[in-house]
Amino acid sequence: MIAFLTGKILETKEDGAVILCGGVGYEVNLAHSSAQELTAGQDASLYVAESISPYDGTVLYGFAHKEDKDLWLLFKTAIPNTGPKKAMEFLNKALRSVADFHQAILQRDPKILTGIFGFTAKTAEKLINSLKDKMDAVTVQGESKIKVVGEPTYLSSALEALGALGYSAAEARRALDTLHTQGIGPNEKIETIIKEALRVLKK
Repeated sequence: MIAFLTGKILETKEDGAVILCGGVGYEVNLAHSSAQELTAGQDASLYVAESISPYDGTVLYGFAHKEDKDLWLLFKTAIPNTGPKKAMEFLNKALRSVADFHQAILQRDPKILTGIFGFTAKTAEKLINSLKDKMDAVTVQGESKIKVVGEPTYLSSALEALGALGYSAAEARRALDTLHTQGIGPNEKIETIIKEALRVLKK
């Protein structure tokens, strides 16, 4: 069983890469955020898990860190009706901030999972019910990234306006979080906040 690969990146894809190891090119599926960190021609090391599919044969899933692999395995084994691809989708969202995802599960807070990580309400409840008693065993990398953006009135007004312009709640909250780190908050005029949020969203 393949558990770890080190070699040169031959090709990168949106959600994967081909890595050359000992003269053999291995196609590895990755979380989108992990794939974006790889560059063709450079050396890389990945933790790997194998999955056997009746349609595709042996499929490899790669992870930048052992903790990412452990979290993917937890998704796959603890959440009902979750195969390797769906577990990778969950991981891709959780990697935005594993520390905050961990806290959201432990605090049983579906609003964070839907508003910040982009899970549907149904999936958020499913994650909480499946993982609430298992997340303490997960090693968490990094510190919390998500901060309170402002007062409820400010949040609801800005989110409503951005939603009316076609942006999802997750996209809007990420933009407002970025503005908060830049020092733009509730004291600004709502028109200014929305204008600056749109600037962030269009980057």
